[in-house]
Amino acid sequence: MQKVKIGIVGGAGYTGGELLRVLLRHPNASITFVHSTSNAGESLSKVHTDLVGETDLKFASELDQNIDVLFLCVGHGDARKFLATHTLQSTIKIIDLSQDFRLSSDATIGDRTFIYGLPELQKSTIQKAHNIANPGCFATAIQLGLLPLADKSRLTEVYTTGITGSTGAGQSLSATNHFSWRANNIQAYKTLQHQHIHEIEQSLALLQGNQNASVHFVPWRGDFTRGIFVTSVISTDLTIDELYTLYETYYAADPFTLVSSNNIDLKQVVNTNKCLIHIEKQGNKIAIHSVIDNLLKGAVGQAVQNMNLLFGIEEATGLQLKANYF
Repeated sequence: MQKVKIGIVGGAGYTGGELLRVLLRHPNASITFVHSTSNAGESLSKVHTDLVGETDLKFASELDQNIDVLFLCVGHGDARKFLATHTLQSTIKIIDLSQDFRLSSDATIGDRTFIYGLPELQKSTIQKAHNIANPGCFATAIQLGLLPLADKSRLTEVYTTGITGSTGAGQSLSATNHFSWRANNIQAYKTLQHQHIHEIEQSLALLQGNQNASVHFVPWRGDFTRGIFVTSVISTDLTIDELYTLYETYYAADPFTLVSSNNIDLKQVVNTNKCLIHIEKQGNKIAIHSVIDNLLKGAVGQAVQNMNLLFGIEEATGLQLKANYF
C-alpha cells in the first residue's frame, strides 16, 4: 500500500489537531513530523488530549526533509513568511491552509506556484499540481452553493449570509471567543468586507468566464463550536426541478457534495467532510442553503481530499467520517 510521508507545520492549533485526527486513521498516510516551536519535545497528546493512546509522536523543533508533502497549518501571513525563510526540497509538495496563496495575484513565491484547491471546481488541475492553496471555510460553503449556476453563467448579484461556530476564529483567545460572550449570543462581523469574498468572486469568474458575479456577504458569529450554515439568495427564471437537475448533474462525480430535496441542518455534517445543499424558491427568487463542518470540509478534510488527489489516491480515502448527530 502506498504511504505518503507527511510533515505538519503548526500542529498545536485547531486545524493542526484536526489534521492529526484524520491522518492518524488514513490508510495511506505516514506522519513523519509535527512541527511546533512552542511545544517542541512535548507529546502530541499533551496538547491534543484526545490523542492519548493514539500516537507516541512528539512535537519537533526541526524540519525533516524526507517527506512527500508538507501541510502548513499556520496563521494568515505566516505561510508566506515560513516559505520565505525555509528552503525546502523541490520534490516536496505543499498544502497551505492559510489564505496567503489563494488569490491568483498572490499565488507565487520563488519557484512555487499554488493552485486553488477546491476539488469541485478544478479537480483535474489539482491532480497535476505541486502546491495547493486550500480554500477558506466560508468560501467553500458559499462556492459549493453557487458553482452549478456559475457553470451556466447565471450569476450576477448574490446576497449571502452565513453563521459559523467559535472554532472558525482559531484557538487564540479574544473577547468574542470566550464562553461568557458566545453563550446565548450572535453577532454580525466584517459585514460586506469579509476576506473570503475575493476568492469566491475569483472562482465564479473562472467558471463563468466573466466578472459579472458580485457577492454581498454578511457573516455571523454563532453560539456553537463548529459548523457553517450559509444561505445565498439570487434571482432566476429556472424552475425548482430544473435547479435540482442542474445541481445533481454538476456534483454527480463529487463524493462529498450532496444535494438534498429535504431541509438540511448542521448536525448532518458536523464531523464529516460533506457539504449538503438544499434549494427553495418563491417567485423568481431562490435561496440556496449549504452546510459544512468548518474544520473538515472547510479546512482539514478538504486538505486531505486534495492530498489524495495529488498522490493518485482514491478521493474519499480516510474521509468516511461519522456525523456527531446527537
